[in-house]
Amino acid sequence: MGCFHSTARRKQRPGHEDPVVLASQTAFTVSEVEALFELFTSISGSVIDDGLISKEEFLLALFMNKKKENLFANRIFDLFDVKHRGVIDFGDFVRSLNVFHPNASKDDKIDFTFKLYDLDGTGCIERQEVKQMLIALLCESDMKLADETIEIILDKTFVEADVNQDGKIDRSEWQQFVSKNPSLLKIMTLPYLRDITTTFPSFVFHSEIDELAT
Repeated sequence: MGCFHSTARRKQRPGHEDPVVLASQTAFTVSEVEALFELFTSISGSVIDDGLISKEEFLLALFMNKKKENLFANRIFDLFDVKHRGVIDFGDFVRSLNVFHPNASKDDKIDFTFKLYDLDGTGCIERQEVKQMLIALLCESDMKLADETIEIILDKTFVEADVNQDGKIDRSEWQQFVSKNPSLLKIMTLPYLRDITTTFPSFVFHSEIDELAT
C-alpha cells in the first residue's frame, strides 16, 4: 500500500531509503515520509527524471523563483546537498527538511542557521557574511533597505552577538544571540510540516526578516 513499495522502479531510485527508518530519524511519521516521497518525485522529475533533485529543480519548486542567483536560495540547497554532489537524494531531502518541522529541536534549528550564515565554512560568522545574507534575504522578500540602515543592523547585531569583540561570531555566541532573539528562527519553521498528507500544499520558503530589520 505504501508509496515506496508500489514498483520495483521506485525501489531502485538513487538515495531510496526505508520510510520507517527515515521516520525514526526525524519528526515525520511514516505516512508523512511517504507524502514527502510524492513531493520529492514531482520535484526531481520536473527537469530530468533521474530520481535526484538538481539545483535548478530545487529553486524552481521550493522557492517559486526563476532568478538564477540568490545567495539565500543557494545556501539552502548547499545545506540540503549533504553529500556535496550537486544533487539531493530522497534521504537527504527528508533529513534536511526535518529541521524546518515545528517539532524539530531548537538546537538543530540554531545549528542550521549558523551554517546558513557561515558562508565560507570557517566555523565563525563574519560581518561581511551577515551582510551578504541580509541582502539576499531582502532580495528574496522583495524588500529594500538603505545601505545606512543595513550597516546599523550589522552594528547592532555584532554589538550584541560578538561577546568577545573579535570581529566574528562563533557557534556559542550565535546560540546565545539567537536565544535572546528567537525571531531569527522564524524562517526555520514551516507549520504545515506538522501534518502532511498526500495532498501536500504548495511548498515555498518564505524569508521572513521583518524583525531582523527593526
